[in-house]
Amino acid sequence: MADSNSSADSVAIDVETIYLGGKEHVVRTSCGPVSVIVYGDQEKPALITYPDLALNHMSCFQGLFFCPEAASLLLHNFCIYHISPPGHELGAAAICPEDPAPSVDDLADQIVEVLNYFGLRSVMCMGVTAGAYILTLFAIKHRERVLGLILVSPLCRAPSWSEWFYNKVMSNLLYFYGMCSLLKDFLLYRYFSKEVRGSAEVPESDIAQACRRLLDERQSINILRFLQAIDGRPDITQGLKKLQCRTLIFVGDSSPFHSDSLHMTAKLDRRFSALVEVQDCGSMVTEEQPHAMLIPMEYFLMGYGLYRPNQLSGSPRSPLTPSCIAPELLSPESMGLKLKPIKTRIESKVPGTRR
Repeated sequence: MADSNSSADSVAIDVETIYLGGKEHVVRTSCGPVSVIVYGDQEKPALITYPDLALNHMSCFQGLFFCPEAASLLLHNFCIYHISPPGHELGAAAICPEDPAPSVDDLADQIVEVLNYFGLRSVMCMGVTAGAYILTLFAIKHRERVLGLILVSPLCRAPSWSEWFYNKVMSNLLYFYGMCSLLKDFLLYRYFSKEVRGSAEVPESDIAQACRRLLDERQSINILRFLQAIDGRPDITQGLKKLQCRTLIFVGDSSPFHSDSLHMTAKLDRRFSALVEVQDCGSMVTEEQPHAMLIPMEYFLMGYGLYRPNQLSGSPRSPLTPSCIAPELLSPESMGLKLKPIKTRIESKVPGTRR
């Protein structure tokens, strides 16, 4: 429960949410309320998550946490704190347009207030695209609060011209038309590979259809505020040199942010970072190919002395095997296990099914 000495005021909601039986807390911060879904034993180390634009924990991390092997690894070792961007939580009301719009620095500093409320000193972080940027900025500004970073299709540069153009079109659609079908098409392009999005010949997958339904629940003004913050983000490449934690990066080779993720990987200390490129996958690896994250995360977390229960019995459902992992992953280093850039390939299955 909350630290009574916390500077942030909060209200715990006693209603059990749908997702994994977690409990929602609304943490009141200097930049407005933030919804946090907590699942697990709060005596365990903390893992915080932050989703991409227009998503929350249900639409961004459900695939990963519904993958039995990944769930056992993470839930066995961590208490999970799913942080939603302001107004992105389930059932969120529209934020008053007159309320000051937060910057990316404001969103990163909100995380500090969330940690202080729960009495957390340092945490493991997992974020997707825009959420990965916010968590990376948080790690740069508050190095002592971060144990490690697990980033999916991350950003660290200011928007490119092509991203700026897409963001401008989405901003206009949100402002004038709300969550219309065309806006959903833009967002699905941001999240998923062509195989999942479908085409004239191939129907849209179950994953994409489910995402469309969840997007219907979002308030347009709330998405617009987060989009404006991300669109105005500064380049934090130089700040990456200040990171004092190990970093594991996943990116789909079909992601529109593939080059951004490669750029970020190149700027990190290679001794303490690794890149996993997932073939035939878009940005949201957590939903499209969550099994591809399992074994790299296992080796990453071994460096912290964290293991999956009964892992010696193997993982028959995992599409990866130890032979797919570079031998260098098993070499001990000063901060744990040394991670090398590797690629994974998942066997093609029926579109729309969980892997």
